[in-house]
Amino acid sequence: MANLTGPQRARYVQTMFSQIAGRYDILNRLMTGGMDVRWRRDTIRRTQLQPGERLLDLGSGTGDLAREALRQQPAAQVVAADFTLNMMLVGKRHGPLPWLAADALRLPFPDHSFDAIVSGFLMRNVGDLPAALLEQVRVLKPGGRLVILETTRPTRTPLWPLVWAHLHIGIPMLGMLVARKGSAYQYLRASTESFLLAEDLAEQMLRAGLGGVGFQRRMMGTIAIHWGKK
Repeated sequence: MANLTGPQRARYVQTMFSQIAGRYDILNRLMTGGMDVRWRRDTIRRTQLQPGERLLDLGSGTGDLAREALRQQPAAQVVAADFTLNMMLVGKRHGPLPWLAADALRLPFPDHSFDAIVSGFLMRNVGDLPAALLEQVRVLKPGGRLVILETTRPTRTPLWPLVWAHLHIGIPMLGMLVARKGSAYQYLRASTESFLLAEDLAEQMLRAGLGGVGFQRRMMGTIAIHWGKK
């Protein structure tokens, strides 16, 4: 699961999210105690989105970040893009958004198309992280902002027993009880523990050509918001 790469990882992730699409939002609220709503709000604030600017919500899922962007800046031009049809279909029930099917490794946009790009819980799922970052930098305008909300590999702190219990017991149990798909949430645990440390993701963003890179950890170090500018 979490050790898959390239096309195999893409196929697995697409199938998994197709299966849990209908319960994805409620599980996010339950797993995070509703804190994911605040994280998305803070993610959009980091973009400093202005009236008339274009924002891409990449790996949009059901469109939570895109809708938050329009809530904060109704005059923005927002595009929600994902490569899982079922997730987009669920998202359409929550309200109108400009939806587009898109692969994060081959974005269907010309260079310098967007003033800001955001993603929520996407980057650990892509088959080639450096390539996905380079694609986002390519379609950002000069001065454009990239903000990433993502799980990160937790470090061993005094809170580690609580983190371990949440990842290994709480999340898979919720996945089984609510989505009846415990394997999908075993993947969430495994992909979180095998993903980059927050510092390493920041380094990858620098290598992709972004400046002013920074991050903030949340939820006992298992979540981080990263940002950078082209």
